[in-house]
Amino acid sequence: MSIARVIVDLSLDKTFDYRVPAQLAGLVVVGAQVNVPFGNSFRRGYVLAIGDTSDYPPERIKDIISICESHTKIPHKLVELGEWMADYYCCSREQAVCSLLPHAVRSGKIKQKSVALFGIADVAAAEKYLAANKDRKAAAGQVEILKILMSNPEMTRERLEAEFHINPSSLNTLRKKGLLLEEKQRVIRDAYEKVQIIPDQPLTPNSEQLSALDKIRSLLNDRSRGHTVLLHGITGSGKTEVYLQAIAMAIEHGLESIVLVPEISLTPQTVRRFRARFGNKISVLHSSLSDGERFDEWTKVHEGVVKIAVGARSALFAPFRNLGLIIVDEEHESSYKQSEAPRYHARDVAVMRGHMEKALVILGSATPSFESYQNAIKGKYELLELSRRVDDCVLPLMKVIDIRLDKKDDEDHKSGMFTKMLIEAVRDRLWRGEQTILFLNRRGYARQMMCEQCGYVANCPDCSVPYTYHLKTQTLTCHLCGDTITAYNKCPDCLSEEIRYSGMGTEKIEIVARKVFSEARIARMDSDTMKTNESYELVLDEFKRGNIDILIGTQMIAKGLHFPNVTLVGIINADQSLYIPDFRSPERTFQLITQVAGRAGRGDIKGEVLIQTYSPFNDTIQFAVKKDYRGFFESDMEVRDLLKYPPAGHLIAVYFQGEDAAAVGAYASQFMEYLRPACHDGIIVGEPAPAPIEKIKAKYRYMIVLRGEKLQQLRKYVRHYVLQARHPKGVHVYADVDAQSLI
Repeated sequence: MSIARVIVDLSLDKTFDYRVPAQLAGLVVVGAQVNVPFGNSFRRGYVLAIGDTSDYPPERIKDIISICESHTKIPHKLVELGEWMADYYCCSREQAVCSLLPHAVRSGKIKQKSVALFGIADVAAAEKYLAANKDRKAAAGQVEILKILMSNPEMTRERLEAEFHINPSSLNTLRKKGLLLEEKQRVIRDAYEKVQIIPDQPLTPNSEQLSALDKIRSLLNDRSRGHTVLLHGITGSGKTEVYLQAIAMAIEHGLESIVLVPEISLTPQTVRRFRARFGNKISVLHSSLSDGERFDEWTKVHEGVVKIAVGARSALFAPFRNLGLIIVDEEHESSYKQSEAPRYHARDVAVMRGHMEKALVILGSATPSFESYQNAIKGKYELLELSRRVDDCVLPLMKVIDIRLDKKDDEDHKSGMFTKMLIEAVRDRLWRGEQTILFLNRRGYARQMMCEQCGYVANCPDCSVPYTYHLKTQTLTCHLCGDTITAYNKCPDCLSEEIRYSGMGTEKIEIVARKVFSEARIARMDSDTMKTNESYELVLDEFKRGNIDILIGTQMIAKGLHFPNVTLVGIINADQSLYIPDFRSPERTFQLITQVAGRAGRGDIKGEVLIQTYSPFNDTIQFAVKKDYRGFFESDMEVRDLLKYPPAGHLIAVYFQGEDAAAVGAYASQFMEYLRPACHDGIIVGEPAPAPIEKIKAKYRYMIVLRGEKLQQLRKYVRHYVLQARHPKGVHVYADVDAQSLI
């Protein structure tokens, strides 16, 4: 008797045994989607394992009813990866397995698209019909169709109707008479089909790139185990060319490749560049695609039509069966961490998938995450470094401007947005016909609205944060829950008109810039203005053509952009992310400064970066100015070693949320008592306390932070109690393993 262990589409974190009936023998395999009886109903599920024994008596074991659509089968190795994710990230097996498939594929509702093609069934018969009916008015439409198809074999119904205004009934009449053939042809829905690509050829690598490629080639040749490489290359050092040539090597070996980019906004640029090199061998996988497009892109991978998958986080689960290479570009990016269960980190799961499938994993960054760099210097990963820019472009000159010392002695910079030095530098670029990028990692016009009379601050009622003011729409918006209200003209408490909007965002920077640089052509890129990939591409295309002088934006413009005419980058407020109460704040600030600075001076003219700050002597800013990543790493690691923050130790955050603050806090304390038996001397326990942002979407939040070395046993405790304990009604509990933020 063959027994299949199946998880059903309920988050129970439990497998159920089903008998494989004789007619399905050989068809029910690990990863197959099956229909099974469950209670008094029927459900879909996935086969996680197959064996010949069960702990249940035979009479209690029911038969699998049928196999679902064949295209939803998950490769065996991906099933293993899902099992590991469920255990490591403390989520249910159902949640982990569901993340392996796009919803468009998993639901079974999306089907392959096809069009009807019409052609002549019998040329001789058609010619005879034309001769006999050429003068008959009643047959004029049919005659016209036959003439068109004689010279244009295989045309779609849509084209015949749109271009030639053919009557559908005439088509049907000819088909019934046996003069036309109607065939169904599959159509691939392609979001990038209208994007024109000019093919390119591999560039000649410089000595550092060649050395990196030689090492990559030797690791690709060694399929005895998985390997991980950290490609630490400064901005503009040609990491992408290394990726492209590494993929070409993998294809030569008959292997498949996955390329991850951190944000959907970067995907079109990456796709354009990779298609220029590899043509249609690429599948694109990300959440901005329509369900039909996602279904077709996934199917191309599943059927072996393509050898390369490019996309954001979820592209990691492309169902390749001969995977040889995984590239994680900008591996330090926090967007690789999933915010909902399973709360996996795509970089770390990529390394695990590479290990399981004996594939090479390349992690690339100009500012590596501390975790990856620590693994590299300890020898767990291979460290490959690119220390100079391609074409011998010089790194930009970086200057720190102390905002406190800037004299507000003229109208141009009384606003406090731009210092005198920055204004003069921008005007100099405008005069020379060069381009400028102004960076501030906060959208909106102002951070908060406050009444100067009574001190009232307009806070979101459902979240513990002030509303952000947006001038163009005259609204106050919460960037956590999305709640939007009309901006106040008077204080709602004391009715005073003395209300003030403090702080600044990119919208305010744009408005002030248009006044100060009235002759300049200015555009803004943030999530308020870039609603679609098309709008993002349009602005970048205009910037590339030189039709924009100043580009203002958030971290959206801090990476992946290559514009040789950008010679100035102005960082408006480098302190913005520096003093956030999170242990990664210095690391993120260093990364942002370095990444956005890397947009300057990529052409023949040396670039300049001006960093406006209230803390000019802060170590993080000074290390960034000196371009000293290693020095910054060693300095910040002193604190992390002392406090056992990653990568000196591992970190698990357990969150509790609900509408009753007292009940949430009480249960957090009770839950901590469950965990104490697993807390040894090497674990630092952050006792239950309100989260830094105590309330989001009308839910109060408490947290327990656990950090240290050897957390495996503790993680098992956390997983068990999160998934199996009976939590109080109205209290939701979840764990964030390797949390990227404690806010």
